[in-house]
Amino acid sequence: MDEVTLVADTDRPTGKGAARQIRRDGKVPAIMYGLGSDPLAVAVPSRELQHILSGPGGANTLISLDIGGTKELVLARQIQRHPVRHTLVHVDLIRVSRDTAVSAEVPIHLVGEATGVRDGGVLEQMIFTLSIEAKPQDLPQSIEVDVSGLEIGDHLAVSDLNLPSGVTTTQDAEEQVLHVVQPKGMALPEEEEAAEAEEAAAAAEAGETQGEPAAEGGEG
Repeated sequence: MDEVTLVADTDRPTGKGAARQIRRDGKVPAIMYGLGSDPLAVAVPSRELQHILSGPGGANTLISLDIGGTKELVLARQIQRHPVRHTLVHVDLIRVSRDTAVSAEVPIHLVGEATGVRDGGVLEQMIFTLSIEAKPQDLPQSIEVDVSGLEIGDHLAVSDLNLPSGVTTTQDAEEQVLHVVQPKGMALPEEEEAAEAEEAAAAAEAGETQGEPAAEGGEG
């Protein structure tokens, strides 16, 4: 995971009125806490933070928070946005250690086209994010899942996912991620073959019946 630097203002005033003024000044009120240290009220540039959260790593982007020349490694959590304008209202910044695993939610990204989809099946995805644990520098931007070999009737569970080195998941191993299903009214190839075989057998039997000689009448 890439790391970015963000400069924070400390000793910001607290309260609703002060928070509104901070936002008018183009910054976001934030609280930094974690790793046994006291919480610290800070303010960070809104545009820069929005750029970080909109990037490939999203909220899992490692932020080197510059506080008066002292660097703190943090992750953005509990991100609050305005319900209409969707601008940043408040954010929690969690201190993390490079040597300690953290929890995160990462998106599941499908690659390839399933064989079953080319054959007329439908790929249905049940979960779109995965709960993982990893050291901050090992947090992936996403979990890629290659679906190109899946046929109709196949499925993938959490246990089938190929996780990067140093990454583990906390989700149920048996939970289904996706499957390729047969649309209603569509017969599978083996079902079509069986139906054709039955039709052929029925036609052959009918032909034999029609070709039998009529029964001879009794003696007169």
